[in-house]
Amino acid sequence: MVEIQKVGAEDVLNEAKQYLNKPENLSLIEKALNYANEHHAGQFRRSGEPYIIHLWNVGYILATLRVGPKTICAGLLHDVIEDCGVSKEQLTLDFDAEIAELVESVTKIGNIKFKDAKEYQAANHRKIFIAMAKDVRVIIIKLVDRLHNMRTLQHMSEDKQKRIANETLDVYAPIAHRLGISEIKNELEDLSFLYLNPDEYRRIAHLVEVKKSERDEMVKKMIEDISTMLTENNLKFRIFGRSKHLYSIYRKMTTKNKRFEEILDLLAIRIVTETELNCYEILGYIHAQYRPIPGRLKDYIAMPKMNMYQSLHTTIVGDLGSIFEIQIRTEQMDSIAERGIAAHWRYKEGSKYDANKEQKEIEEKLSWFKEFTVLTDENENENPTEYMETLTKDIFEANVYVMTPKGKVIDLPNGSTPIDFAYRIHTDVGHSAVGAIVNDALVPLNTTLKTGDVIQIRTSKQISGPSKDWLKFVKTNQAKNKIKNFLAKKEIEKRKEKVEEGEKILADELKKRGFEVKEYLDKKKLEPIFSHFQVDNYVDLMYGIAVKSINQTTVVEKVTNQKRPIMDSEFISKLMNKEPTKKQVSSRNGLKVEGIDSMMMSLSQCCRPVYGDEIIGYITKGQGVKVHRKNCPNVIGLKRRLINVEWDENVKDIKYDSNVIVIARDRNFLLTDIVTVISQYKGQLKLINSAVNQEDLTTTTKMTLQVSDLEHLNIICSNLRKVDSVISVERMFV
Repeated sequence: MVEIQKVGAEDVLNEAKQYLNKPENLSLIEKALNYANEHHAGQFRRSGEPYIIHLWNVGYILATLRVGPKTICAGLLHDVIEDCGVSKEQLTLDFDAEIAELVESVTKIGNIKFKDAKEYQAANHRKIFIAMAKDVRVIIIKLVDRLHNMRTLQHMSEDKQKRIANETLDVYAPIAHRLGISEIKNELEDLSFLYLNPDEYRRIAHLVEVKKSERDEMVKKMIEDISTMLTENNLKFRIFGRSKHLYSIYRKMTTKNKRFEEILDLLAIRIVTETELNCYEILGYIHAQYRPIPGRLKDYIAMPKMNMYQSLHTTIVGDLGSIFEIQIRTEQMDSIAERGIAAHWRYKEGSKYDANKEQKEIEEKLSWFKEFTVLTDENENENPTEYMETLTKDIFEANVYVMTPKGKVIDLPNGSTPIDFAYRIHTDVGHSAVGAIVNDALVPLNTTLKTGDVIQIRTSKQISGPSKDWLKFVKTNQAKNKIKNFLAKKEIEKRKEKVEEGEKILADELKKRGFEVKEYLDKKKLEPIFSHFQVDNYVDLMYGIAVKSINQTTVVEKVTNQKRPIMDSEFISKLMNKEPTKKQVSSRNGLKVEGIDSMMMSLSQCCRPVYGDEIIGYITKGQGVKVHRKNCPNVIGLKRRLINVEWDENVKDIKYDSNVIVIARDRNFLLTDIVTVISQYKGQLKLINSAVNQEDLTTTTKMTLQVSDLEHLNIICSNLRKVDSVISVERMFV
């Protein structure tokens, strides 16, 4: 941990002078120092120290990170709105809108009621992270503020120590990690560990200290040997041992169930050189001299982490059997590894500070966080606790790194699927996803992704949106929320359509009985009968009528207080003609025929109709009615023995067989891809037969599928047409 040093106003200015050369920048910082001193006069911390000491420390740490002058000013002023009664408008007048906006973004939420402390805390975090997505300087100020508070946490009560340490470990340390600021991340973790589990902290600290002299001797010997080898090969480098911070040792012991002695990289050496080429040269010499442990080589230079971290990692066995982790990197990589995004700006800018370049780098390096601004915009009323759970799961726990076909790295939590990937790319990509290609192979959408996978999402504008089944396997809360929101909106639209349908049914019934539609199709008029039908409102009543759970005749009788209908001309005509009541016959195939007492019906095997097809019945001799598709060649042109047949909407859960023929250019794994698509869209393959035409090298694949209805069949056929090398997909007549 960093030893706490006494910091004053002069230290802030002196540190800023190391990289800010323009006098106006230093004058601005000096003005902020004086402003903070004036407004916080008479305020003290729990320790008894003047409050201004905390602000000097925040300003000093920000300067060591080499941030811009306005960020340092905002750090020095970050409590004046909350604690000194200075308004954002006043701060804008005294400084400028940019500094005032930064200070306001860091300020806690006030004057809003929350159900509990957890929701209040989550709301504060959400405010900060939304601001962060727009301007990363907000979270850098907050991280530095939290770091100094953690350094002085001993003055708080034990309850507050644990609460603040928990929050730091759950939220602030992961954010520091994602920004690549390992200096702050490591110290925040160790300080949190100290207050949350002091006994275990001291035990590990003691174990580290006991083994220190022994480890130091082994590391010293290895450094000498490697230095001799690299010097002989004329390589420029600096080499030193490094120690693992205590919380990372504890975490490896608990998550991997290892004893202290088994943590491989307790003996760690870092080699810093000039160029990337030098890094690989050094790795080659080390592997030639020492035996590397299989599976422990990691190349973060070729494939940097999302927080810009770059380095080569390898684990080797020393001469006496000791195990060393070796990190090899350039000077720039080393600085970025310690100070993250701030160091990256400094190297890009050279010795001069340039606000425009800084902002451009911010936007580029925070692309991984921009998605959560969109997430928040789409869910403005979302519970802040749910938002924080999404953020924690999808960003802080992300440790699977996959790529787009263009090489862009996307990070996801363990267990993520192509659908999670699709929604991370864009909401519309997720909504229209119909297939996924991982490492050039078509895979099911529920495939678990691995680091290094290259993923391409196939989309279609024809599909109606995400499937409810996706919720069973998606991993990220982001994908779950997007799917749920889409399905909820879809349900609202469907319900609206049903309500309109119910209104039409009721209006027709009122007209049929001679009642005035406007008089009785009125919400206030219908309200007294809601309880009779066990509904709460007008919408539920109309929906019930549409889905036939409520009888429209009974509704009319209740609202008009008339049992007998007023006889219209159609009703009188029926009485005069004494038409016999038509009987309806339904079959187990979901078919119905009106006007016939009994009839055996079956689906024709030649064209195999499915629910939704236009159909016609043919009366056979001795086999009842055979039902064909209207475009079946066997019935086209016939005029006799045909009978009208309809699908029975009340018969559900029937599966229908359909014959499909696929013509494609022959290639490896074609059948596998076809079967995968059918399975992906929940079709059941009952029969398949494929043959290759040697003349033109095309394949003809005939199969019998079992589907729910015509829409289901069309979706499968549509996606089969998208399979690579497929020429045509058609339903087949036998």
